[in-house]
Amino acid sequence: MTLNKDKKGYLILADGTILEGRRFGAERDSIGELVFTTGVEGYVETLTDPSYCGQIVMQTFPLIGNYGMMEEDFEGKCALKGYVVREYCDTPSNFRSEYDLDTFLKNNDVPGIWGIDTRALTRKIREHGVMNAVICSEIPENLDAVTEYTIVNAVKSVTCDEAYTVSPEGEAKYRVTLIDYGAKRNIIRKLNRYGCEVRVVPSTTSAEEILASRPDGVMLSNGPGDPAENTGCIEEIRKLMSRVPIFGICLGHQLLALSQGGETFKLKYGHRGGNQPATVTFGENCGHTFITTQNHGYAVRPESLEGKGEVSFVNANDRTCEGMIYPDKNAFSVQFHPEAHAGPHDTSFLFKQFIELMEEYKNA
Repeated sequence: MTLNKDKKGYLILADGTILEGRRFGAERDSIGELVFTTGVEGYVETLTDPSYCGQIVMQTFPLIGNYGMMEEDFEGKCALKGYVVREYCDTPSNFRSEYDLDTFLKNNDVPGIWGIDTRALTRKIREHGVMNAVICSEIPENLDAVTEYTIVNAVKSVTCDEAYTVSPEGEAKYRVTLIDYGAKRNIIRKLNRYGCEVRVVPSTTSAEEILASRPDGVMLSNGPGDPAENTGCIEEIRKLMSRVPIFGICLGHQLLALSQGGETFKLKYGHRGGNQPATVTFGENCGHTFITTQNHGYAVRPESLEGKGEVSFVNANDRTCEGMIYPDKNAFSVQFHPEAHAGPHDTSFLFKQFIELMEEYKNA
């Protein structure tokens, strides 16, 4: 496929702001919630993270596409509504590259636009908060469709259609059920490395069905959208509590809190990128700050869980909740992605904690 670098396009925000750029990817108009991610690298993982369902993603790092696309690194199915970059590289240099970014976007029917002043646009979003936008070739007469757009049924659109099992290379020491709300593949890879046989099930799977398979532990995955929308999922998690060890990540963290009567709220512009600081608030690592990978627009309101859970991590920038533990129910969760390797001092030790919980459960 060839790219027409002269094809004009527009990124128009719900407040009427018009930004002119050049089109690439799918040649269609698309409306979504405009968000930004601060990752310096990892655009392959960003593009294939189901948690971005319904959103137009803008990269703050200026050059995107320079190392191409590698399907081995895909995290899941692409669910973006659009992609915005400052400078697009159509000649990737990487021995692993299989094809370029433009081809990926076309294959996944995702419109993109480049030549946008992403620095100025990021400042605008930080000041005013996330807002809807449209990528288009012609300026529309009105923005009613843009302002009225909302993300609904996000989890239902990205969860797997049926259950499947992924076995570790060696002996399976533990059996984990991963509830797929939009799970990243690296969660499965990480569990496999710890000797876990992973049974991935759709988000609609009942607690009774999960417990019938006698798992050693349950993992609640990441995913997109407003957590409070998933009332059915929340009810099933409530039934699982105290019955089996549970570890929640990202959306799973929020759903776990909601299942215990907690509350969530929408952040002004969210936390997205591989450089988010999370500070430990208890235990031997208390006060230590880890650099984490995050992708979320909602947060747990910890005061709503007083007497039911304890905060384990807070965001070092805005002090929002980044983790909870439920000591009496063998459950814990984090808002960030411990499987994503954000830096040299990663939080993969959380998987070891999950393994220890399952070991205690098996020996009880």
